Amino acid sequence: MPLRKMKIPFLLLFFLWEAESHAASRPNIILVMADDLGIGDPGCYGNKTIRTPNIDRLASGGVKLTQHLAASPLCTPSRAAFMTGRYPVRSGMASWSRTGVFLFTASSGGLPTNEITFAKLLKDQGYSTALIGKWHLGMSCHSKTDFCHHPLHHGFNYFYGISLTNLRDCKPGEGSVFTTGFKRLVFLPLQIVGVTLLTLAALNCLGLLHVPLGVFFSLLFLAALILTLFLGFLHYFRPLNCFMMRNYEIIQQPMSYDNLTQRLTVEAAQFIQRNTETPFLLVLSYLHVHTALFSSNDFAGKSQHGVYGDAVEEMDWSVGQILNLLDKLRLANDTLIYFTSDQGAHVEEVSSKGEIHGGSNGIYKGGKANNWEGGIRVPGILRWPRVIQAGQKIDEPTSNMDIFPTVAKLAGAPLPEDRIVDGRDLMPLLEGKSQRSDHEFLFHYCNAYLNAVRWHPQNSTSIWKAFFFTPNFNPVGSNGCFATHVCFCFGSYVTHHDPPLLFDISKDPRERNPLTPASEPRFYEILKVIQEAADRHTQTLPEVPDQFSWNNFLWKPWLQLCCPSTGLSCQCDREKQDKRLSR
Repeated sequence: MPLRKMKIPFLLLFFLWEAESHAASRPNIILVMADDLGIGDPGCYGNKTIRTPNIDRLASGGVKLTQHLAASPLCTPSRAAFMTGRYPVRSGMASWSRTGVFLFTASSGGLPTNEITFAKLLKDQGYSTALIGKWHLGMSCHSKTDFCHHPLHHGFNYFYGISLTNLRDCKPGEGSVFTTGFKRLVFLPLQIVGVTLLTLAALNCLGLLHVPLGVFFSLLFLAALILTLFLGFLHYFRPLNCFMMRNYEIIQQPMSYDNLTQRLTVEAAQFIQRNTETPFLLVLSYLHVHTALFSSNDFAGKSQHGVYGDAVEEMDWSVGQILNLLDKLRLANDTLIYFTSDQGAHVEEVSSKGEIHGGSNGIYKGGKANNWEGGIRVPGILRWPRVIQAGQKIDEPTSNMDIFPTVAKLAGAPLPEDRIVDGRDLMPLLEGKSQRSDHEFLFHYCNAYLNAVRWHPQNSTSIWKAFFFTPNFNPVGSNGCFATHVCFCFGSYVTHHDPPLLFDISKDPRERNPLTPASEPRFYEILKVIQEAADRHTQTLPEVPDQFSWNNFLWKPWLQLCCPSTGLSCQCDREKQDKRLSR
């Protein structure tokens, strides 16, 4: 009898230990992604004037990665890599043309249905999954109701947000991303038609040339057609592409910026509260700080950095709300939180009034849309109080693709064996069980073009980075491609290097001093190893459908989503209606 009594406490201790161990191995997971936030913007990465106390609190309570790299310097391919743990060129989510992101909700391109996201893996392991905010990985394939690229078809149980991205065109008075296109396709043709009309009229009046009346009518009709299409585009682009969805339903078209971050925060908080007894995955994908910039009245005009700083500080407030909620619900110790940006700050973002609307990439060269460090080196913060020691700083090369295998393993999900996963599990590094990154090589793509290779040799502190080509900044001597608004990846927009341009990032993180055979005795040996690695890598790339082909990229009217409304207005606001009903 005494022996039985002694066994009971031991059994209880065993079961408690097993339950705690299971909770630690299957944490709740919150992945927070900013849009176009520079590594020089948060205080924990050196900013002294933008106030980010909550992001800084996250960093002080966990690990700050100082060489965390986006797999692409553009939104759509970077997010595809993040979701799948694979270079976007493997899934066809990297463009061969100038435009590297989706610009229309009714395009047929998107994250292929055969790609496996971490949301799918975790959902299969019993996790409740949600995406709040920006998606930007496509919507439908053949009909507007097939939703083949929709978040709910890629492993998420719940979606609240925008299917495309935040654009200047979505906010009246903020300009357009299509300005260059308007010049080429509208203003230039109208000028040609106008000059032709005046020239023919003058020749006809002078009797030098007889011009039939039908020619004048044809030219006038052509000008009217161009002008009508242009005005139609201006009128309809915003409602057709800038709308909010809840799951498959449009709830606000066009979307309103009023308290938008607050609404996203409430949705995220409600999802967490619904799942306190269930392991959950929350991807909180902010619209901040992509242009058009916005903030609520509580933050507008409060920062030292204009509308950009206001937006950053509002996003930081939202992060704080989530952290406070986890503390209140006593979930903090059992929740892994990751904070990052999809790529570096957009340095060319300057408003028509000359206001700087892009962020800071700190000491690093370049920015969004190029593979200088400023374009791909992003904030990377992870906190899990029960497991990860607070206050760490890790300088090893890591990638946003690493989140895929990391969360899969924590959830107990086996990695897919029928494809290459390029990410590496971060936990050995984060727990101090390993001092080195598992990435010996990382490949940096400019759209679908292999742009540069990073090599971190075993038993060496050097980090070599070789560029096969670099963007031509304009104006010359500037830090970006201001004439074209973003840098492009081919033709006259780049300069090819033979031999490749070589840097040691460990000694020259600003990438100011390319190495030469005179300054680096192993110059050709290093480049040989890098070229061999690049060749091995490219041999692993299968031929896949191009999601950015013109057929997939262009607007298709039969794929256009429109909420029920009168005529062709495509306007509704169920958010406001629901708010009225709840009063």
